[in-house]
Amino acid sequence: MFGKWGKLGLFAGGVLFGTAGIRILSSKDAKKVYTHTTAAALRCKEQLMQTVTTVRENAGDILADAKEINEQRASAEAAAVIEDSAAEADSTAEAE
Repeated sequence: MFGKWGKLGLFAGGVLFGTAGIRILSSKDAKKVYTHTTAAALRCKEQLMQTVTTVRENAGDILADAKEINEQRASAEAAAVIEDSAAEADSTAEAE
């Protein structure tokens, strides 16, 4: 389709474009962009780690509170069983 000279022209254009791209990507302005982008990513990472730490602390507090609630409920249920047993014993003793 392109012929010999067309293919050679496309190859030369690609080399030229690639060389220009490398020069643009390695320029001082590009380096500033990379530096600012990396700094922003590091700030984002730091913020994310603070959020994760806060969530972990809250999860630990929630777990401790839930365990305490379950212990209180179990104690209350055990006390209710003891009261029921005592009431049954009293009613049995009165019936005799």
